[in-house]
Amino acid sequence: MGTRIIDPWPLIFDHAAQFFTVNDSRFAELVDCWLEKGLIQEWQGIIGELDVGGLFSPFPSSLRRYVGVNGMRPLADSLLSETCMVNVVRPCWISKLEPFNGMWHLSENGKPCGEFDAIVIAHNGKCANRLLATSGLPLIARQMKRLELSSIWALLAAFEDPLPLPGGAVTSFEGAFVKGVDSVSWMANNTKKLLRSQSSGPHCWTFLSTAAYGKRNKVPQENIPTATAEKVKAGMLEGVEAALGLSKGSLKKPLYTRVQLWGAALPTNTPGIPCIFDPQGRAGICGDWLLGSSIESAALSGMSLANHIADYFQSGGAHPEEFAVGLQNEFQPLEGHDVGQFPGLESEKKQMNEARAYQLAS
Repeated sequence: MGTRIIDPWPLIFDHAAQFFTVNDSRFAELVDCWLEKGLIQEWQGIIGELDVGGLFSPFPSSLRRYVGVNGMRPLADSLLSETCMVNVVRPCWISKLEPFNGMWHLSENGKPCGEFDAIVIAHNGKCANRLLATSGLPLIARQMKRLELSSIWALLAAFEDPLPLPGGAVTSFEGAFVKGVDSVSWMANNTKKLLRSQSSGPHCWTFLSTAAYGKRNKVPQENIPTATAEKVKAGMLEGVEAALGLSKGSLKKPLYTRVQLWGAALPTNTPGIPCIFDPQGRAGICGDWLLGSSIESAALSGMSLANHIADYFQSGGAHPEEFAVGLQNEFQPLEGHDVGQFPGLESEKKQMNEARAYQLAS
């Protein structure tokens, strides 16, 4: 859940998770609470599918879509201020986990960072694998290493004038899943989405690549070569032109651009369980990838592991083997769009396609 604000304009971009939907009653309770507190709002703009050449098909508006009021990142940040039970230490980089006398001793390059009854790994990829490799948690480490992740490029672009969208004002969309374009899988108008009252000024768009394009142009994300950044920017802007049905080179040059590579963007496989817990090591894993690739999956996974660890400690540890979860589960390919899953959206798309087929038939 990332939001980038560029002063002094200001320009605003959600450059990771774009929006979320609700399908589970437990998550719905949390979302209702966020709505009451003014942390999120319904995204009522038109979204749909954009076929190469500028053919846009809006989704039915029956499914509620949500975004953070000032972007997705502030919603994540606000969760910390909601509780007195969480103490966040920053900057802090845990480089070693060591079990000793029934406790976990955490350290950062030899500097002690505290002792804990249990640990939770809530991130993944190379860093998590390195951390777990010497932790004495072979079952947890094995499951983490089975995870496969896609790579996605994000292009943030601000234009002086509105983009020439297909269909004119009647179907001007705010978000679109792009089909038939190699370099772009999603595009969204952040200005319309997040600054609804703003009538003038730059128009801020987020373009996300396909997973195939991300894989083909993957580089170390901490140190992106200038040549790669320029190549990706040009390739994605060409993809935008193709998606909108514009001739090559006709799109006006943006007044601001930035590319970012999400090297470990989204899971492509999953064990399909809410959490993983090793009672012998008092260590757990949570994350969206255990259930899917959505904000709802992430929330449900965190809730599940919290409840499971609480139950484990309340049991007194007499029969720890009863609390082992997910240590042997096999992984299955994960279905969904290149930019994630949006529970309930598939049925909307099916409804749209059926309506389109009916129109063609009649």
